[in-house]
Amino acid sequence: MTYAAGVDVGSTQTKAVVINEDREIVARALIDTGANVVRAAENAFKTAIEGQNILEEEVEWVIGTGYGRYRVTFGNDQVTEISCHGRGASHIFPGTRTVVDMGGQDTKAIRVAESGEIDDFCMNDKCAAGTGRFLGAAASALEIPLPELGGTALTSEKGVRISTTCTVFAESEVLAWLGKGKRVQDILWGVHESIAKRTMGLLRRVGINDEITFTGGVSKNVAMIKALEDAIGHKLNVSDECHYMGALGAALFAMDHIMSSRNPIGEEVS
Repeated sequence: MTYAAGVDVGSTQTKAVVINEDREIVARALIDTGANVVRAAENAFKTAIEGQNILEEEVEWVIGTGYGRYRVTFGNDQVTEISCHGRGASHIFPGTRTVVDMGGQDTKAIRVAESGEIDDFCMNDKCAAGTGRFLGAAASALEIPLPELGGTALTSEKGVRISTTCTVFAESEVLAWLGKGKRVQDILWGVHESIAKRTMGLLRRVGINDEITFTGGVSKNVAMIKALEDAIGHKLNVSDECHYMGALGAALFAMDHIMSSRNPIGEEVS
């Protein structure tokens, strides 16, 4: 059996996906990146294959992606996370024309062509105010576990207006609203609405199409899904694979390499 793998080294978490020749996901793993990026990439890959009893030599090609893609030292090549999220999203949701990738440190809006290639993109890499880090700051200020943010925010009756444009000051504003007697859920919904508003600015720059796929770790946050859907005006594509979309895209590019090396351009295929 032949396999290909993608390893997405993010600022917060590292994901690994292994696919077979039918481009089906056969193994996956997710671990915290931590301080040692090289070790995180290795551990994610080994955890994925060992969980499905796949031998390392059966994985013919490995592609690294994410901010730490050049630290996937055992990999064969690197592809940007923008291309990988676009490819992965188009694979799971073939009608995808726009991708919102929201991670721990940045948010990207990506326009995808019908072929699956990237037409355009923009990102807020200079500021974390519209990212998972902003949610993390709110969670810290309110002493709420990060996985509980979404569900708590959805119980809000009316969100407060979060005006800060900097994650550094997010905790101060959240605590100020708390001091004024605002409910925790209303503050949290205001934080989600603020992020959605910033994301809309990115989406308008690349163009908002009817079929939008939400990827990245924040796609697991139910309130962020709702806030974005409210802002955009229609449903988003979301699945259990959305957190792994970058690694999946990398694995698909890796399988492309394997297949093309077996059947070089111009060679007849019987």
